[in-house]
Amino acid sequence: MTAIPFVDAHIHLWDLNHIRYPWLTPPFDGDGPNGSAEAIARNYSVADYRAALARWNVVGAVHIDAGADAAHSLRETEWLEGLATDTGLPTGIVAYADFADPGADALLAQHAAHPRVRGIRQIVNWHADAQRTYTPRDLTRDEAWQAGFARLATHRLSFDLQCYPGQMPGLVPLFARHPDVPVIVNHLGMPVMSDPDGLADWRHGMRALAALPHVAVKLSGLGFIWRDWTFERVRPILLEAIDLFGPDRCLFASDAPTDTLFAPIDRYLETYHAIAADFSDAERRDLFGRNANRLYRLGLNP
Repeated sequence: MTAIPFVDAHIHLWDLNHIRYPWLTPPFDGDGPNGSAEAIARNYSVADYRAALARWNVVGAVHIDAGADAAHSLRETEWLEGLATDTGLPTGIVAYADFADPGADALLAQHAAHPRVRGIRQIVNWHADAQRTYTPRDLTRDEAWQAGFARLATHRLSFDLQCYPGQMPGLVPLFARHPDVPVIVNHLGMPVMSDPDGLADWRHGMRALAALPHVAVKLSGLGFIWRDWTFERVRPILLEAIDLFGPDRCLFASDAPTDTLFAPIDRYLETYHAIAADFSDAERRDLFGRNANRLYRLGLNP
């Protein structure tokens, strides 16, 4: 087991008999942004997670909304709270809410009333390519959505941002107006390397976000960038992200089990440890645990 404490900043758990997850429900096809999810469309428990991460010194983990049916959002939070009481994981919860929904504020209050809820994620990846987009339109441009986002501060909730680089510059003014809402970018900012200027778009968007001191980034989701990723291919972009945000605003995460669609979890963690090898001991401890503990207010001592 690797000794350095790991607070996994991004995991998913699900019980398909208890909560409905449309993306994990047949029929499956490969037309979505990440191909078919059939390989992971089975129950994934805390025991499964612990077994998958057995080589790594997991001292905490943050559960991120797992794509449950929107009507089951609160049920997911309640189920996770029960799991945490019984098993010790997850340590923190990032729940789901649709900011544009008229009932969003009431739902935020209900989520925030649970002791382990720390933030909200609403996936907002929009792309002109129908094969790439997660949403039919760019929700982040809607005034109602932006007003809902602003309510996070009232409930002391952070925001997990999963978007594409092309949307980042447009979000900067909104985030700048709300410095009391911590923002954690998911999956390295999800550069679209098949776009003509994919890398340049990513650099532009990430640089704009990094200029805001209350924005951080998760180093995860390598398979969303290249399904056939290799260490040599991802090393430069991981190091560039750390250079942009600094080791105090970057968080390593497994994205278990979703990232297993592309490679075994151990390969991701081996890659992250190799990337961090040239950093100081303090910086490695920040990247693997202390940043996640601080940003998600987990109260651990990694």
